[in-house]
Amino acid sequence: MSALPEQIEPLIQARHHDPFAVLGKHTNGTITTVRVFKPHAKSVFIESRAQPMSRVGDSDIFEWQDIGHQLPKHYRLISVAEDDSETISYDPYNFAPQLPDYDIHLFAEGKHWHIYRFLGSHIKIIDGIEGVLFATWAPSAERVSVIGDFNQWDGRAHPMRVRGTSGLWELFIPGLGAAELYRYEIRNRDHGEIHVKTDPYAQWMEMRPATASKVFQENQFSWQDQTWLEQRQHADWLHKPMSIYEVHLGSWQRDHNHHFLNYRELAHRLVDHAHACNFTHIELLPITEHPLDASWGYQPSGYFAATSRFGDPDDLRYFIDHCHRNNIGVLLDWVPGHFPKNTDGLARFDGSALYEHEDPRRGEHRDWGTLIFNYGRNEVKNFLLASATFWLEEFHFDGLRVDAVASMLYLDYSRKDGDWEPNIYGGNHNLEAIDFIRQLNEMTHSLHPGSLIMAEESTSWPKVSRPTSEGGLGFSMKWNMGWMNDTLEYMKNDPIHRCYHHNCLTFSQLYAYAENFILPLSHDEVVHGKRSLLYKMPGDEWQQFANLRLLYTYMYTHPGKKLLFMGSEFGQGPEWSESTALDWYVLEYPQHAGVQKTITDLNKLYRDYNALHYYDFDECGFEWISCDDRENSVLSFIRRSKNEFVVVILNFTPVLRENYRIGVPEDGGYVEIFNSDSTYYNGSNVGNHRLESQHVAYNGRQHSIQLRLPPLAGIILRRED
Repeated sequence: MSALPEQIEPLIQARHHDPFAVLGKHTNGTITTVRVFKPHAKSVFIESRAQPMSRVGDSDIFEWQDIGHQLPKHYRLISVAEDDSETISYDPYNFAPQLPDYDIHLFAEGKHWHIYRFLGSHIKIIDGIEGVLFATWAPSAERVSVIGDFNQWDGRAHPMRVRGTSGLWELFIPGLGAAELYRYEIRNRDHGEIHVKTDPYAQWMEMRPATASKVFQENQFSWQDQTWLEQRQHADWLHKPMSIYEVHLGSWQRDHNHHFLNYRELAHRLVDHAHACNFTHIELLPITEHPLDASWGYQPSGYFAATSRFGDPDDLRYFIDHCHRNNIGVLLDWVPGHFPKNTDGLARFDGSALYEHEDPRRGEHRDWGTLIFNYGRNEVKNFLLASATFWLEEFHFDGLRVDAVASMLYLDYSRKDGDWEPNIYGGNHNLEAIDFIRQLNEMTHSLHPGSLIMAEESTSWPKVSRPTSEGGLGFSMKWNMGWMNDTLEYMKNDPIHRCYHHNCLTFSQLYAYAENFILPLSHDEVVHGKRSLLYKMPGDEWQQFANLRLLYTYMYTHPGKKLLFMGSEFGQGPEWSESTALDWYVLEYPQHAGVQKTITDLNKLYRDYNALHYYDFDECGFEWISCDDRENSVLSFIRRSKNEFVVVILNFTPVLRENYRIGVPEDGGYVEIFNSDSTYYNGSNVGNHRLESQHVAYNGRQHSIQLRLPPLAGIILRRED
């Protein structure tokens, strides 16, 4: 049975939507026909050269027919090139469809949380034959092919089969294995344009600037962190200390040649440093693959691929496993809000606006030059939900920090009038994105109890960190951008003017318990001309360091979990740059070493004293002593847990205040457990010995103490039993 011309011509032109109808083995009664398409072959044989195939006309199609001849279920093809080199492989067009119908159905509904196990590239053994199964989603394609070194990047050689109306394409290619480079070549069915794309579901990609996907050998890593995962599942994170060290892996440290370190090297160095400074968690700026270093990872091209800058995916697994085995949690900065326009990526993937909106009023971020996901499309939503599942399940991340949530919630985010399209009710809320966010949080908390999903959300949207059952978005926590902005704005002021801005410090208590807040001093605050935290501080060098230690004391005693960007823990001077390592040498100077000791001790106090963390999200854990001493720019308050309390006094001026009186909650003796002015931190060493309370009413309390309040410093007192 020879193929009909109307079947042959589309195949030769690389626009046939069903190559399996022409290629492979076909039986009609007693006649068996084998047909292959080999663009680079001089001749082709079946099984040990016993059955030579005939070229069809002057095409690159070869055909063999026989009556009653029994070929094995899967037969080998011997392809001879012009230089007489031979390639022996099984015929990929003689394998049955591999994607299960039920999984295709779930994906179409947007409810397949593990679709990454089916789409992408996966090493499989089918009928005893090893190879790679490729699968992708391209509903507007007329033809999709797998291209790579194995077929000279020729889109004619390995066209895929389409699975009905699902828009899914698949092909099993025998003989391929790990580290094989590949892409998809896609021909659009409407206008015939050809697009060469990286695999959206690839779990490994080339090192930039190269962009090909790579086949990864899965399930080879032996995890050793089961104890950590079991403890996490049952942990009461609401009442546990959480101090996050935010890290950009490419610029934290580098080797002596200024090259990137491997994930495994970074694991040991970072864990040692996090332990030395008493951090509980490490948060990684996006390590999903991205083409441009200067994007810091916030314009990702691989939603299932760890960047190759620091090694392969199992090297990252080692990093996380090592952290967990040393009681350090690991969080991932994750970017579901937008993606770059790179022609080799998700943008117009199959020649249509597939992952994005066609209308730029909904599909494009003008400010960032990126595209916005179409959250109303089931398969797109499934892509992102599966990505979240992937990082939590396959890499054991302890949570996700969701970037730019505000840009997802509002249709008019950073847009001019007329440049946005209202929702069906005429409002500016992105209803599809809101539904996606709620589904994300419900899914992750259900599948991975104890995992934390944190929102970077900068508006006053209500109930961001409240359950979806109560009308909330369902996040575990939210970054407190208001606290950060107000606090840094206050600290920039010369101390003589701070009395006029006192409310910048006190205002946060009006909303501090409306959400489960994280207090962030993040990477965004030390770039783009904003200066480092140290150089934001006013005054001479001594005052700058004293102000910085005071800022950290305020942060660690204020309700809320903590986040600090790398370098800030030792007072990095220059702004952060992704292109160079931090200035670790400055730790040789006592001022910088003093800042790191300050962070180390504050982290330890925060972890050791329940009063400083147990009620981070509950107003019963905080009580003002005095919030109105604006004349002296002094704050004093109490932090409580069920069984203990500490007293905090903060002096935001460089004035030593002798005999400063505050009311205390109980009679007795009080001792300093922390003083940011200590000589140990390179301060001026103004402090207090044991303080006995007096029966003198003050600040509305029956008992009070008088103390020496050091300049530009904070002290923490506890009552002695």
